[in-house]
Amino acid sequence: QVQLVESGAGLVQAGGSLRLSCTASGRTFSSYTLGWFRQAPGREREFAAAISWNGGSTYYADSVKGRFTISRDNAKNTVYLQMNSLKPEETAVYYCSMDHSTQATMQGRGTSWGKGTLVTVSS
Repeated sequence: QVQLVESGAGLVQAGGSLRLSCTASGRTFSSYTLGWFRQAPGREREFAAAISWNGGSTYYADSVKGRFTISRDNAKNTVYLQMNSLKPEETAVYYCSMDHSTQATMQGRGTSWGKGTLVTVSS
């Protein structure tokens, strides 16, 4: 049993930055791919970013590429999402997810999910 807990919820002005964290408890996730998803009001959950088990490969949705950076610290069982130049339409609940399969993680089929953290971007 692995529990994922996101943190970093907050209100930020358009163009501002925010850093999200997701920490796992129970077992280490050093062998897992980690991913970030978001779900805006009235929209489907969408993939934002993912990072491989050793941090050697990162993947980004086109909509966030160049503005968001995903990273991980396996010693702390934590994955981060640095979000810069935020836009109002990116107001959403952000979730972290993990799976041994990179493909499963990116497709939203991760084994474990956090409860989400709300990011509000005001105009």
